[in-house]
Amino acid sequence: MTRLRFAAAALGLVAGVLATVPAQAWKRGDVDVLATLPFATGSVEGLTVGPDGNIYAPTFGFNASGALTGNALLFKITPSGKVSKVTIGNSSPHMLGLRFNPATGALWVLDFGAGKVLSVDPNSGGSTLLAGPIPNSGLNALTFDSSGNGYVSDSFNGTIWKIGPLGGGATNWKTDPLLGNGSGSLTPPFGANGVEFGNGGNTLFVANTAFHQIIQIAVNSDSTAGAASIFVSGINAPDGIAIDKHGNMWICANQEDEIVVLDPKGKVIAKLGDFRGIDEDGIAKGLLFPASLAFSKDGSTLYVSNLTLYLPYADKFPGNLAIDSPWMLQVKGYTVSSLPAKIPPFPDGP
Repeated sequence: MTRLRFAAAALGLVAGVLATVPAQAWKRGDVDVLATLPFATGSVEGLTVGPDGNIYAPTFGFNASGALTGNALLFKITPSGKVSKVTIGNSSPHMLGLRFNPATGALWVLDFGAGKVLSVDPNSGGSTLLAGPIPNSGLNALTFDSSGNGYVSDSFNGTIWKIGPLGGGATNWKTDPLLGNGSGSLTPPFGANGVEFGNGGNTLFVANTAFHQIIQIAVNSDSTAGAASIFVSGINAPDGIAIDKHGNMWICANQEDEIVVLDPKGKVIAKLGDFRGIDEDGIAKGLLFPASLAFSKDGSTLYVSNLTLYLPYADKFPGNLAIDSPWMLQVKGYTVSSLPAKIPPFPDGP
């Protein structure tokens, strides 16, 4: 009996000690709704911050009722959340990545539905053709080198296309099996996705959504592509990526409804945001299928598009359902989120 009492007392002491140790968990931080976009115009996927500090995002052409028709729209959102829009001329309904060319100032927008790269006037919506159409392509995201050459990921062909600063056609910069897409229900058809040069421009990083990997491609001294290799694996459907001044990589994990932050060596150092349900107005709280991200001009804020896409509408394998797909059908408006671009510390350990 004494031995049992002693054992019970010892277990109680251990339990008491453990109860005083702070739980080791990610500090997710606060995610705010910066802007709510109408149900009728559908959600946005691509997102960028312009030289004027405003956020720009074109419509992807789907809402909870299915695919939309007509020309795409380009939304302009101020840092305070004021929204305006223009119609993108000569476009399909389905637009993805966009970015301002640092060399020319032109806004490049990828017309996913038509396989084209457009230069779009953000004030009028007028467009001119820079490259394409590229047959059977899935033009998804883009970035630029210091000379203003554009690099465009093709999710269906496992290719990075290179386009000169003024357009004039696309050339195959890199095709590799590591950039390829899936071929069945376990590997979706979107391969090469978010693209971003590492600081210094010696490496191009590419998110492969289908295989949950970040791929690194060496950039040779003559700007041609070198070898491709796996930088890191295990991110649940990596989508848009951005790299901060410290070399940390911020990644939209679109099927995990979070932002994953890696240090320059590929170690995860933060997981930010989460899905917190849908409010009484039909608006998602937190992140729901985060797809693209960009830092504010001063680097203090991260803006994120919530694609909120019901996958069977856009998937070559229409039976595919993600764990949060049923929520997509409940929304009555679409959001762009904002959160502090800050990596929170771990809670104090023992």
